[in-house]
Amino acid sequence: MQLIDFIMNVDHHLAGLVNQFGNWSYIILFLIIFVETGAVILPFLPGDSLLFAAAALAANNDSKLNFWILFILFLVAAIGGDSSNFFISKYLNQWLQNKSWFHKFVKPEYLLQAQEFFDKHGGKAIALGRFIPIVRTFVPFVAGGGALSYRNFLHYNLIGSFIWVSLCLVCGHLFGNLPFVQEHFSMIVLGIIFISVLPALIGFIKSKKAS
Repeated sequence: MQLIDFIMNVDHHLAGLVNQFGNWSYIILFLIIFVETGAVILPFLPGDSLLFAAAALAANNDSKLNFWILFILFLVAAIGGDSSNFFISKYLNQWLQNKSWFHKFVKPEYLLQAQEFFDKHGGKAIALGRFIPIVRTFVPFVAGGGALSYRNFLHYNLIGSFIWVSLCLVCGHLFGNLPFVQEHFSMIVLGIIFISVLPALIGFIKSKKAS
């Protein structure tokens, strides 16, 4: 329930976070984006909506957040998170698969969905998956357990992370402080989440029909 409340009211929570922790807020925001993909077992953390809200808050002249600092931190967090995920799978995949607690956090259908997505798109799945919650957490894990080299992985990781961070922040900066957006911020966030998960939902339905 607390996670749902955070997502639904991310603008209010974020403003309170910045007011309470000041510059330390940058570190907290960095860790949330890094851990979303880097920790493998926490795919439910807010991603797109958090970037949008942070950029909207930074666009306010009274805000303590700087747009360019956010851009750099989020970009490093996205690239680093995916890379961490890749190496966790590369060196610990077999060990994790034998642990019962791992399967409590990571549902087999998530890994299967990510594997199908990766098989369909190849290395491009790393970049494309950035825009799909849940999938973006497990595609790097699937890639790390396969034959894809880190050099090729990093190529797509850089492209996907740069486009994702740029798009989310620019949209938040340009539109986040429009009166209509401010008045309907929760609905806008839900819309962002829905659009993000729509490709994964369509893929899931198709796979169910095929089976």
